[in-house]
Amino acid sequence: MFRAAVKKDYYFQMYYDDLPIWGFIGKVDKEGKGDPSEYKYFLYKHIQFDILYNKDRVIEISARMDPHSVVDLTEDKDVDVEFMYTVKWKETETPFEKRMDKYSHSSSLPHHLEIHWFSIINSCVTVLLLTGFLATILMRVLKNDFVKYAQDEEAADDQEETGWKYIHGDVFRYPKHKSLFAAALGSGTQLFTLTVFIFMLALVGVFYPYNRGALFTALVVIYALTSGIAGYTATSFYCQLEGPNWVRNLLLTGCLFCGPLFLTFCFLNTVAIAYNSTAALPFGTIVVIFLIWTLVTAPLLVLGGIAGKNSKAEFQAPCRTTKYPREIPPLPWYRSTVPQMAMAGFLPFSAIYIELYYIFASVWGHRIYTIYSILFIVFIILLIVTAFITVALTYFQLAAEDHEWWWRSFLCGGSTGLFIYGYCLYYYYARSDMSGFMQTSFFFGYMACICYGFFLMLGMVGFRASLLFVRHIYKSIKCE
Repeated sequence: MFRAAVKKDYYFQMYYDDLPIWGFIGKVDKEGKGDPSEYKYFLYKHIQFDILYNKDRVIEISARMDPHSVVDLTEDKDVDVEFMYTVKWKETETPFEKRMDKYSHSSSLPHHLEIHWFSIINSCVTVLLLTGFLATILMRVLKNDFVKYAQDEEAADDQEETGWKYIHGDVFRYPKHKSLFAAALGSGTQLFTLTVFIFMLALVGVFYPYNRGALFTALVVIYALTSGIAGYTATSFYCQLEGPNWVRNLLLTGCLFCGPLFLTFCFLNTVAIAYNSTAALPFGTIVVIFLIWTLVTAPLLVLGGIAGKNSKAEFQAPCRTTKYPREIPPLPWYRSTVPQMAMAGFLPFSAIYIELYYIFASVWGHRIYTIYSILFIVFIILLIVTAFITVALTYFQLAAEDHEWWWRSFLCGGSTGLFIYGYCLYYYYARSDMSGFMQTSFFFGYMACICYGFFLMLGMVGFRASLLFVRHIYKSIKCE
């Protein structure tokens, strides 16, 4: 095993006072040997640590391998090895605050930054073109529509009715499966708030490199504290949609994201325990997370739900809904849900995919990610593109007299999550060296949860944008 590891240039990574140290575990001697079968393999057995300190604080640490004390691993026989280390302490003037600088600079080297800025400018151009294009089309078309409908009202009313105006009696008809819809909206809002809070912490500088576990802790705690938002949003919206059973809706909201996440976690943790891996969460941590869930998340969810039920908000529909739904005219195949989702997810995904590579490399690889400001800009671009493309698709859907836009706008907004999962497949096969059941299941299991979270969050953004738009255009016409 050691020989195979030396052959593949394996290195170790240790931590000393939260500072990382790296070193190779061995070397291959190839001098003057043409044939790989004659290579000699050596294992280092002596590590020299050089530590710089300032008063009682460690500032810098590095590890060197002693090239003279090695063990020959070339033959298949048992070797007794005594591993040793030496430590040298030196004083330095560098203040404690600056000790992380050399690590955070590594990921913001000029050539990396150029790529990031290039991708952002690329995304911005996409966004500007898209928003300009959509805004002009929609303004123009809507203006024409308003003029036409105003003339229609003055003209004789016996003409055949067409276009989005004539489904005004159906456009605010509540969607099917409203409990699920409200729960998805609540979970999406909570995940959106969670993301915004995480960005705030990141921009303030809480997640400095090698502050291991800070992000994970923040995610768990903030998720627990924001569950009231999910309860409030879901229940108040459900009551606006005149849903009969708000308690069941609240339970659904609590389980919609946590349920799949919990099942995935149980499976993957079991796999990790079976493989004796350190990736398995210890029992104590699981108990703590469970206690947070029962003592913080669940009560806040219920309180939010009660507040949402008592908010007594009305659903503001500018038009009255008719008693019987209109028939939706037969539409071409590309106007059905799946092709529309493919169209809706492609543009937002194209705006983020360069940044995705760096995030994947830092989550699943050895890169460090420290450029949160750029990530935040990309996130805002993603939200804008998602909102605009969903609004545009909703308009074209209503213009074709298809009034079932509620679920469609949510699915179209969230479809970027599916694209990100597609990117996972590409990353796994083309970019990473992962293999074996455990790595594969961890990667695809946790990425499925993350992409599902994205789906809920961006679906909420898409639906909210569409709702504003639909309310706005139906306000502007006279509904009889």
